Formats: sequence, C-alpha cells, structure tokens
Amino acid sequence: MEVLKTVLIVVLILISIALTVIVLMQEGKSAGLGAISGAADTYWGKNKGRSMEGRLVMATRIMVVLFLAISAALNIGSF
Repeated sequence: MEVLKTVLIVVLILISIALTVIVLMQEGKSAGLGAISGAADTYWGKNKGRSMEGRLVMATRIMVVLFLAISAALNIGSF
C-alpha cells in the first residue's frame, strides 16, 4: 500500500509540472480581440477545436481531472 501511495505522489508531481507547462503555453484571452473587427470568422476561428490552442485546452481539462482525482485518492488514504 505504501508503494502505491509513493507512485501516486510521483504521478501527482509529474501532472502538476505538465499542467503548469500546458497553462503557460496557452494564449491569453486578450489575443482574441480580433473578433471585434470580424476576424473570428476566419478558418482558424471556426476550427479552434482542431488547432493547437484547442488541443492545449483539452489537455488542460484532462490534467485537471487527473490532478483532482489523484489528490482526492491520496487524501482519502490519509485518514
């Protein structure tokens, strides 16, 4: 049981580092101000889910869910 806890802690640390890097790679919301002039109707605006930014958003969501699940599992074991 102690080995599983150690493995989960190591995985949690790796997810934390990956989550930090992924969040820092994302563009800020102010970069989307081109929508005021109608630039949102471009190819990249319509296909944002398939772009690099869309993949980063999806990876962020997955990492957050994993982070919360492992954190909860480690917390339950501490009682």
